[in-house]
Amino acid sequence: MRGTCKAALQAFAVAALLGSGLASADDELPTLTIGYLDLIDDIRYDEWGIHPVDIRSATAIADRRAYSGAALGLEELKSLKRITKTHFAMERVSGTGSADLIAAVERMVESGSRYFLIDAPDDVVAEVAAGTRDHGIALFNTTATGDALRSELCQPHLFHTAASRTMLSDALSQYLVARKWHEILVLQGPLPQDKETVAAFERSSVLFGLEIIDIRDFVLGNDPRARELNDLDFLTGGLGSNYDFLSSGDDYDVVFVADADGEFALGVPYATQEPAPVVGASGLVPRIWHWSYMRHGAPQVHGRFERKFGRRMGESDWGAWVAMKTIGNAIARTKSTDVAAIVETLRGGTFKVDGSKGPGMSFRPWNNQLRQPILLTRENWTVARAPLEGFKTRTNKLDSLGVAARGSLCNF
Repeated sequence: MRGTCKAALQAFAVAALLGSGLASADDELPTLTIGYLDLIDDIRYDEWGIHPVDIRSATAIADRRAYSGAALGLEELKSLKRITKTHFAMERVSGTGSADLIAAVERMVESGSRYFLIDAPDDVVAEVAAGTRDHGIALFNTTATGDALRSELCQPHLFHTAASRTMLSDALSQYLVARKWHEILVLQGPLPQDKETVAAFERSSVLFGLEIIDIRDFVLGNDPRARELNDLDFLTGGLGSNYDFLSSGDDYDVVFVADADGEFALGVPYATQEPAPVVGASGLVPRIWHWSYMRHGAPQVHGRFERKFGRRMGESDWGAWVAMKTIGNAIARTKSTDVAAIVETLRGGTFKVDGSKGPGMSFRPWNNQLRQPILLTRENWTVARAPLEGFKTRTNKLDSLGVAARGSLCNF
């Protein structure tokens, strides 16, 4: 018995020494701090910035920014510590505009940071990217969908985990073609983003053989003087109004709503003059992520996020989460934190990251856009995942969503 106790004590002492050595080795590992940039006031996150069904509790409404997804990604990077020989940390900087965020990048670069996530509208992302082009960093756009960021405003160090408006429109158009819904009535909101969304959908319609019957502008409110612009009977019918296409027999199969604000779109389903499905900003909505997707490991991601933050994981969260995962996996693959090596790896064509949506996802070398499936969703269900069967390209099937290399205006 005495010998057994002595052996146990010796084994415990050896384990303690080994543990101490491991802790000491961990303490000596370098720390890579990833910057997280967002705005103090971002209109996209106002009360209409996210559908109420995506929120599990009222207390979570104020905490639905992409930062939560980045925090989950940072926690998961800890598992790569032994491979990367690196500790990962994150510093969040919230500013009032692009000047604040550029200054934050410059300050953090002096401290050794080289990787940054940004959650901001299109114009701010464009200005920050242009202002940091020569700073030796990699910048990941997690939420901005503007096509210009991937074309004439592209930057060699700016990567996009958020899908472009064109990708979202292409996914929706594929579904309409598959359902043989070819004739579309478009309702367009007053915001610049609404016009850009319609422009993307017009491009997709030409590409996939859809016909836009008419584009009609709407406004918010109940002003009787603007009845033809705020009343769905007029917008989707033509009774007694200047809209007379229905009388010519050109009925529509679908109503597409472009409404970045989101308020008007909520009232369109089941309120159109013709019995027709609604798509776009309400009804069937294209998204990069939705809590109802239940394949390819998505339920496990949903579960981890909801346990940690008490709400459902949204699109902005996913964009930040997969950006963090991209950084960690690229460092693990290259065995280096050198930003030039990482950028070369991401644009090399062979690097892939698992976003729990099916196929491995890679970045398009001509515009740094992450190839990815798009989920076509209702409020509480995922109806389909694009690309749909039958829509292919010569190289990567995911390139049937978005601008191909030969059509890109991006020139690094």
